[in-house]
Amino acid sequence: MKIPTTREQWLSNMPGNFLAGLTSSFALVPECIAFALVAHLNPLMGLYGAFIICALAAILGGRPGMISGAAGSMAVVIVALVVQHGAQYLLATVVLSGILMMLFGLMRLGKLIRMVPHPVMIGFVNGLAIVIAMAQLSHFKEATPHGEAWLHGTPLLIMCGLVGVTMLIVYVLPRITKAVPPALVAIVGVGLIGQFFHLPTRTLGDMAHIAGALPAFHIPAIPFDIATFKIVFPYALLMAIVGLLETLLTFNLTDEITETLGQPNRECLALGLANVVSGLFGGMGGCAMIGQTMINLSSGGRSRVSGATSGIMILLFILFLSPLIERIPLAALVGVMFVVAQQTFAWGSLRVLGKVPRHDALVIVLVTVITVFTDLAIAVLCGIVIAALNFAWQHAREIRADVESGTDGSSTYTLHGTLFFASTANFQDLFKPLSDPQYVTVDCRHLHVADHSAIAAFETLKERYQKAGKHLKFANLSARNLHLLERAGVALSYA
Repeated sequence: MKIPTTREQWLSNMPGNFLAGLTSSFALVPECIAFALVAHLNPLMGLYGAFIICALAAILGGRPGMISGAAGSMAVVIVALVVQHGAQYLLATVVLSGILMMLFGLMRLGKLIRMVPHPVMIGFVNGLAIVIAMAQLSHFKEATPHGEAWLHGTPLLIMCGLVGVTMLIVYVLPRITKAVPPALVAIVGVGLIGQFFHLPTRTLGDMAHIAGALPAFHIPAIPFDIATFKIVFPYALLMAIVGLLETLLTFNLTDEITETLGQPNRECLALGLANVVSGLFGGMGGCAMIGQTMINLSSGGRSRVSGATSGIMILLFILFLSPLIERIPLAALVGVMFVVAQQTFAWGSLRVLGKVPRHDALVIVLVTVITVFTDLAIAVLCGIVIAALNFAWQHAREIRADVESGTDGSSTYTLHGTLFFASTANFQDLFKPLSDPQYVTVDCRHLHVADHSAIAAFETLKERYQKAGKHLKFANLSARNLHLLERAGVALSYA
């Protein structure tokens, strides 16, 4: 895989990328409105955030074809902040989280995402696919005097029928023609059906009115002091962590789908800048959105034009096209998102669960479940910890020694493996100071010394043989291992 050239990032298949961006913009609107409402904010804040973050990340970021916006994972993080302190504190938090993201990119830490194990990636994808599908179920409910209730009767039949027609178009149209994105045809087609037959079904306009003016520059109206920083910083840090995690995991997935390489540190910088600008212009914070990214990629979006188009269209919806956009049936968007969920879920992982090592299967299932019931950051962290512990356990068991007796009555231990914190106990068990001959040599040509625990293990071994009155020498230590021991001040006898 290679990084696309600047020409490829901008000029490849411009008509197709424009249509893909238009399609993903339709799917962005209800998501951003819903996430703003979840966070107890004006829906326009979600749309402003979507426009700014989507456009800037697409133009400046390191991963063409990826769609960013006001994401639900970040909206959930800041609910308590908005309820307790208000929207102005949120805007300051968005700005600070953007600065933290930029620092992450400047320190070139984006490449760390390459260390996320594949089972964690599969669990992340499967979990978010389930979350996307479950989020659509709220559209099958209606408001009642006592709260919400499931649709029934004619409204339910109409909703299910339009969702079914949408999904049918998305699945069947590619077999007829690939000239236009099937999701775009489905949304427009179902919208026309709803208008022509005057079907009584919920539309985007029923969620919120999206008409508004251009976002205006505005410094958050809060006191800039230590007390405010103590309130804002924890939320900003959490937003930055969640946003970077979801962005970089979606980044990896996009790399795999497009078979090209992105630039993770550049993406972190661009995402941070986009969040800073969003906060200063009254928008929510955001990050990459896997559902909208999958819509864009499946519609043929590969260049920066698709993401830029998606962001700019959000602004046009706000300024000029709200009367038309508000007529789109929610059923059409729900149908598209159901297809996205189905296509995002790694169905092949179900077949391999019984074939891969048990710990990998456990990681896949655990990350999926935790993503669904808690949040992405906790799920990925748990998956990485489990994978790391298993890696340590497996390598700890691999340390071994070949023992040879010399003609002069001495004994030589030839070590193999890695000596680190998890293998020191097994390392000590390899040696028998009380029964060994008077002179013992430890051949370290095949041994890798990894950490301070390994250095301490050498000292402990030396002391064991000293107490037994035996002579212990080390041979064939690599230059690196010798340097580590000398820096730690460990005095050993060398053969």
